[in-house]
Amino acid sequence: MDKKRLPRPRELAQRLASRARKKPEEVEAYLDSHTDEWTELAQADPHDAADILEELGDEAAADLIRNLLPPEAADILEEMQDDLAADVLEEVTAIRAASLIEAMPPAQAADLIGALEPEHKERILSAVSEQTAEAIRHILSYPSDSAGGLMTLRVATLPIGLTAGEAIERIRQLHEEIEDLSYVYVVDDSGRLVGVLSFRELVFARPGDGLDEVMVHNPVKVTPLTDREEVAELARRYNLFSVPVVDFDDRLLGIVTVDEVIDAVEREAGEDFAVAMGAGGEETVFTPVRRSIRMRMPWLFFDLALSGTVSLVVATFQTQIAAAPLLASLMPLVARIGGDSGAMSLAVVIRGLATRDISPNRSFRVITRELALGFSNGILTATLAGLIAAALLKDPHIGLVIFISVLANLIVAGLAGSALPLALRRLGFDPALGSNLFVTTITDLTGFGGFLLVASLLL
Repeated sequence: MDKKRLPRPRELAQRLASRARKKPEEVEAYLDSHTDEWTELAQADPHDAADILEELGDEAAADLIRNLLPPEAADILEEMQDDLAADVLEEVTAIRAASLIEAMPPAQAADLIGALEPEHKERILSAVSEQTAEAIRHILSYPSDSAGGLMTLRVATLPIGLTAGEAIERIRQLHEEIEDLSYVYVVDDSGRLVGVLSFRELVFARPGDGLDEVMVHNPVKVTPLTDREEVAELARRYNLFSVPVVDFDDRLLGIVTVDEVIDAVEREAGEDFAVAMGAGGEETVFTPVRRSIRMRMPWLFFDLALSGTVSLVVATFQTQIAAAPLLASLMPLVARIGGDSGAMSLAVVIRGLATRDISPNRSFRVITRELALGFSNGILTATLAGLIAAALLKDPHIGLVIFISVLANLIVAGLAGSALPLALRRLGFDPALGSNLFVTTITDLTGFGGFLLVASLLL
């Protein structure tokens, strides 16, 4: 490091993060001996500080966290991957961990606590205040992909009986207590949500006007069990910075902020991809090996069964393969192109379902479109493949077999890639649930079995 000039925090962070990826022990030693620079960096940009800690070992990161005040350390942990932040938290004492949890908003604290191993979870929850522990357990009681699992409990509320002038004075007080003041929600005496305040209307209202005259009535709201995809869609459709969460009696429980919505959308996209590939939706590169094994093995066993089915189909044509060994070298061509085409259709449909572009009444149109694409692409691809095969092998019959097999497989791929996720949604399952495994199996069956069947008839 250059000791002649003290780098700015952002410049220092970029240099340290880059160095930590190659030689983390050097960065650890540097920060241990330059605590003032580390403190300044942590205060200036927690996100940059988190990038550095994610490259260091758990113990080294925990040592650096110990040198910071709880609010500063908590901000950094919030910016880290939950699994990595949990590993760091497990390295500090229960009292220190409790002070960090207390400094976080309940939603972020719940995410971090939820990533801990069970023994550490109880150890830390027993050290925080009863109020904080209750709030965290309340959030953790909801599914992690629901509004209840994403919501923060710190909500700015005002009683319906206030005037606009009184509301402005109350908001000044709330500003000191609550960070997120994008909206202020109006509740009745029973805590039921009756409206939301637009700051523009409030500022331009006459001081004596009642809140019921200036607030937005019947605001958009969700229940704790509303799926995060629906929350994200509502926030996008109505340009909301936060979405209120109410119980079945319309009592306000909390809000889901736009930051949580964005994070939820990113997680949903990653999980959909992982689930479609047959991996666990909650698995990351930092998930413990044992847990990853438990999450992957059921799908691997299932894939083994599907692959065995394909092998049995191929085995029924062993006489034809023995008579014409060349067929064995051509089968992967037909199966591979069908699998790739099916994956394309699958990706487009899953994306359309995730963004809610595909409504139930458009399902048939989507399937017919993918069938048309499969047929059109099949004609072009099958013609090219058939001509090349016929020319290279000097056998037009082989070319015809390739043409028919490729065309059929691309049509089947378009049907499977579009109909399968739509059918899963219709049945109430995640459309991405192992879809790639099913589509690959179907195109393999058509590619191998169909090719051998056509070959046995024409050759």
